[in-house]
Amino acid sequence: MNSSLVAYDDSDSDTETGKAENFNLSSSETRLASSAVSPIQFFAPGGLGTKSTYKMQTVENTASTGTNIICEGAPAYKVQANNRDLASVYPWKEYSNQAEMLSGNGSFSQKRVRQDKITTIKGIRPYIPKRLRQEKTSKVYEKKESEEQRESCAIPGEQISTEVSEFIKPYLGSKYKSTEIPRNLVFQMSKHSGPVNKVQWCPVQEWSHMLLSTSMDKTFKIWNAVDTGCCLKTYSCHSCAVRTAQWSLCGRRILSGGFDSMLHLTDVETGTQVFSSKNEFKISTLKFHPSDPNIFICGGFSPEVKAWDIRNCKVIKVYKAVVQQTLDVLFLPEGKEFLTSTDAVSRDSADRTIIAWDFDSAAKISNQIFHERYTCPSLTLHPREPAFVAQTNGNYMALFSTQRPYRINKKKRYEGHKVEGFAVGCEFSPDGTLLVTGSSEGKIFFYNYHTARIIHTLSAHNQACVSATFHPVLPSLLATCDWAGDIKIWQ
Repeated sequence: MNSSLVAYDDSDSDTETGKAENFNLSSSETRLASSAVSPIQFFAPGGLGTKSTYKMQTVENTASTGTNIICEGAPAYKVQANNRDLASVYPWKEYSNQAEMLSGNGSFSQKRVRQDKITTIKGIRPYIPKRLRQEKTSKVYEKKESEEQRESCAIPGEQISTEVSEFIKPYLGSKYKSTEIPRNLVFQMSKHSGPVNKVQWCPVQEWSHMLLSTSMDKTFKIWNAVDTGCCLKTYSCHSCAVRTAQWSLCGRRILSGGFDSMLHLTDVETGTQVFSSKNEFKISTLKFHPSDPNIFICGGFSPEVKAWDIRNCKVIKVYKAVVQQTLDVLFLPEGKEFLTSTDAVSRDSADRTIIAWDFDSAAKISNQIFHERYTCPSLTLHPREPAFVAQTNGNYMALFSTQRPYRINKKKRYEGHKVEGFAVGCEFSPDGTLLVTGSSEGKIFFYNYHTARIIHTLSAHNQACVSATFHPVLPSLLATCDWAGDIKIWQ
């Protein structure tokens, strides 16, 4: 039986209940009175007890001969009295039909064209996963920490002087003279409260009166080691021991790394952080690329060695080896290849102790360079010849070729000093005639490069001397440091 649905107005007043509603219907609509009618009640969204009155409108039904009566502006929720299909329109969706037409059997007589438009509900915040919340908070914390560090990490001291020292002026523009063995103590500087790991002169000749020192007391300092022997500035941007630091090629910035796994590129004059990044491991060595000042390599307590670009603060290369720690890094001439010394040793041999890498492809060139069962805490390059020297824990220094296959020179061995597990550094003089090294006894040993014989021994420190470096301009000027925190300048 074809029956249409009739919607009527409910009113709370008793006077309106007796009034009849007249409709202008056709003759075919008179059958509605005798047929069973299933009324539909419309309730307001506020609750089922609240009834609403809506305007009636006659709509022609194309599926039957009758006419259906519907309501305009009906609310979103509809309740059908005869328990047929419950048609509900979701409040967050809008439909293109102005009226929904129902046939006598409760089905839609016309296809609806739906357009989904999601509207946000006021007062409700969208759900954010826990992982994204943690990443957001960590980024905010790192941002605040970096802003605090960028303010200044330098402890006030004397002003950094960029004027050329009167002792250095006569040697600028001339060739380096032959190196003589220093014997007299010029300055003794004892401002560090912990062991000093390394000292390095500024590579810019005009500013080479400045000396950089890194210490286990969480700081690194700049000294005027030529004129006065005073500390110019102290930088305390690390929270743990500063294991290594290096001047940039321009001499205006210092790259440092330590046991707090942080990398900092610090402006020398202002003490602000130009570049700061958290590394995944403790840092024990880092070196700038010899031809690209924006790239550096760092290694430490990890099987990986990473190449960073300071322009975008990202890792551009990763060099992986089956080792536990990288002790030192050395770039070969032109920077296309570099060497790493590791702690990978076995009982009878030490393959992978020194590994040669291709910088661009991150491929291993050779790991069969040094076969003796000693680790090499320090590597240094000869300034004029294609050779490099490796300091070993076997109390000697070995000489290698920088050309493939990096053969060891078995005829030359620089021995006589003691290392005994300390990270003792070694270095050539600027003219390449002398090789200097510290020792665990606090003595400084000078070797003749060509004959591998000891020329002179200097009793410089009471504790282990771990670094010794010649001045790049002044002949025979030497800087040394020890495990007690003292720095000495020799002439």
